[in-house]
Amino acid sequence: MRRQGRSAPISGPCLSPQPVPQPRPVQNDTSAIERVFREQYGRVIASLVRRFGDIDLAEEAAGEALLTAIQRWPEQGAPPNPGGWLTTTAGNRAVDIIRRERRREAKHQAANMIYDDTAAPTVGAVEDDRLRLLFTCCHPALSPEARVALTLRLLGGLTVPEIAQAFLVPETTMGQRITRAKKKIAAARVPYRVPETADLPERLGGVLAALFLIFNEGYLSTGGGAPIRAELTGEAIRLARILHGILPGEPEATGLLALMMLIEARREARVVDERLVPLHDQNRADWDHELIAAGHDLVRGCLAINRPGRYQILAAINAVHTDAPSSAETDWPQIVALYDQLAALDPSPIVALNRAVALAELDGPTVALAVIDRLPLGQYHAWHAARADLLRRLRRDAEAVESYNAAIAATANSAERAYLAARRDELTE
Repeated sequence: MRRQGRSAPISGPCLSPQPVPQPRPVQNDTSAIERVFREQYGRVIASLVRRFGDIDLAEEAAGEALLTAIQRWPEQGAPPNPGGWLTTTAGNRAVDIIRRERRREAKHQAANMIYDDTAAPTVGAVEDDRLRLLFTCCHPALSPEARVALTLRLLGGLTVPEIAQAFLVPETTMGQRITRAKKKIAAARVPYRVPETADLPERLGGVLAALFLIFNEGYLSTGGGAPIRAELTGEAIRLARILHGILPGEPEATGLLALMMLIEARREARVVDERLVPLHDQNRADWDHELIAAGHDLVRGCLAINRPGRYQILAAINAVHTDAPSSAETDWPQIVALYDQLAALDPSPIVALNRAVALAELDGPTVALAVIDRLPLGQYHAWHAARADLLRRLRRDAEAVESYNAAIAATANSAERAYLAARRDELTE
């Protein structure tokens, strides 16, 4: 059938090879200090866990460093290197906590580490504090849900409410899940290291899943702060590049890196005037075409290996989008076919939702709406947003307004709320 209008953007479930951005200048206000703290959180925690081997101690010390920054920076000004200052201050606070508690002899010995500048011994396949912490969080001793939640908390710096929202579970449930995970790491004596190269493939799945969710939180933040968190997307890509480098023959690691690069390439065009811009309305001249070309090369490498997986297929879908000179020239039949392959590997409601959005471009909004209405995603903002767009195209304006309102209520992302409110207001006017 003929295409009817434009659909909502296809995206992963919320779900550059560039370095992690340096902290922006800090103004003398609490919100700016907290922003820098979030940007540096994963780096600080990873450094403390390496030195002291205690996740709870690392979190407590980091929290005390934040309080010190809030007290001092407004009067003294931000230091030239806020991240380094936070790491040093948190290390000092960790020593104070160890001495104050005096519960274990091991902690007394750990207190001396702060005065030892000897580099940490290299363990595992690669030396990287945050990669070691990532593998610790994703240890097989933990459940898949706990692995991802703990990674988002410790490396992504997300709050418990933000992680609960991403998982669509109550805040208390998520808090208990994270607490149990940390206790299990301590009880099982999970090593803080990257596994040896021979052991990496069997550990890879959980790590890739955690990296993708960290990236997604940066790509479209679930919290009420900045709508896009470039420090998280940059960090996820940095770690994915390391994994790809030590496991070049693992196509899913390659596929995830390609997927992140192709999505990151569109970042500058995704939010304009503090409002989300859907894929079909983005100015493609603002895309990073060098990053797109690098992502396409990785996708072609996956095709040559011919062992398809979830991240490779998602990367291929994004390659089709970024290959089209304009939205009107997008190869929708190929995208729907790729979603069919993905559904065979991952028959989740999220995949079905994204496939239905693509299907609307081929068979029209009526067919797509019938599919979407059968999905159990009533708590997911993207489900309401997709329904609203299809209802709008069908000129069922009153129902579309209700769905826009539901989507707005289900997301805290300011840019997405602004976009949805504008679409809704077009109908009410």
